[in-house]
Amino acid sequence: MALSDVAPIPLRKQPDYRLLWTARTISVTGSEVSKLAIPLTAITMLTASPSQMGLLTAAASVPALVFGLQSGAIADRLTRHRPLMIACELVSCAAAATVPIAWLLGLLNIIWLITVALVIGTAGVLFRAANFPHVAAVVSPAQRTEAMAGFHASYSVASVSGPGLAGLLVQLLTAPLAVLAEALSFLTSALLLRAIRTPERNEPAASRGMWRDVVEGLRASVTHPVLRALLGAGVTINFFAMAYTAVYMLYMVNTLGIPKALIGVLIALGGLGGLLGAWITARLSKRYGENRILLVSVLFFPMEILAVGLLTGPLWWKLSLLALTGTITGGIVVAFATCMGAIILRETTPELRGRVNATTTFAVQGVLAIGGLVGGVLAEFLGLRPVILICAAGIALSAIWIWTSPLRPNRPRPQVPPPPSPDVALSQALDHVIYSKRHRPI
Repeated sequence: MALSDVAPIPLRKQPDYRLLWTARTISVTGSEVSKLAIPLTAITMLTASPSQMGLLTAAASVPALVFGLQSGAIADRLTRHRPLMIACELVSCAAAATVPIAWLLGLLNIIWLITVALVIGTAGVLFRAANFPHVAAVVSPAQRTEAMAGFHASYSVASVSGPGLAGLLVQLLTAPLAVLAEALSFLTSALLLRAIRTPERNEPAASRGMWRDVVEGLRASVTHPVLRALLGAGVTINFFAMAYTAVYMLYMVNTLGIPKALIGVLIALGGLGGLLGAWITARLSKRYGENRILLVSVLFFPMEILAVGLLTGPLWWKLSLLALTGTITGGIVVAFATCMGAIILRETTPELRGRVNATTTFAVQGVLAIGGLVGGVLAEFLGLRPVILICAAGIALSAIWIWTSPLRPNRPRPQVPPPPSPDVALSQALDHVIYSKRHRPI
């Protein structure tokens, strides 16, 4: 019997994948806790001003914009990625642990919190750049879609459980001490990653300098027809999704009259839909393939936003429709992101994994700030409902990128020379990537 005829061991029975999945789930859940605990620390303990809160919020995103592209070049120069991942988790653990210590010593201030956010953000950027190549080392090619689905399921779990756990910890321990949960989650993640035994055999291409390495990743992302289509679709989705997010709360409360307490329930349903989507995607991909799932799922992206924009009627009807469309959209988001990551993996080659991944993440994350700004400004002039309908139409444009690409069945594939290297997937894709009003962009 040929080796290729032997059925692979199920992922759930592979110790190294279980360790990697558990590490990410714990780390992401800890990060969800800190998203509430750190701002509450600034507000309740340090009486932060609006401008200081703006700086604190921006600090979490700055590292991705400043170091995002370079992080991919760094990852592609490594023969082993796991040591960098462990180091990033330990640095993040130490940074988070300084918050409760500084508070107990009476040293905590806004500058301290901003510095912690910058350190953790920078470590996170480097971690994500190294994480994807390591996933490729741990998981066989035939099981990568299932692995991606598993990671997205963990993000869905974190998005549902994290805020509730954060609220409980803040109530019991106070906000600064609740940040300890994030520190412990980073430490636990590092220990679990340390226990992985799968050897890495990465053979990096010779570096020609940081700038040339970065340009090489950019060129690969925009010249390969499939990578270009996925990049264009991701940017389109995230731009209009963030414009929608900017006005979503105002519209739900002021126009639709949805009780504030129920908005959290609706968002949680999206996380539950993500769990269901991950489970279904892992199974459907084996039968239909990632291309078909991507082609179908992209058609459903405007559904929830369009329903929100056109919704009228009694409260029970609004809540029912929002619950249904939100749950479905949560599944669609995960299905699209999972298949998007697996396809990028399939279409690229190892030497540019980090750079193509960093380029994609940089583009789809960088457009979020622009989308949010545009959505807010347009709402001032056009009103909330018109902006939401514009966002639904805008997200629908992402289907053009996908359906006019070689991903469509029977569509001839252009003969393009393979990029000097890429083999990537959207790392949040692994930390995600694709939109949702739960702030989980592509």
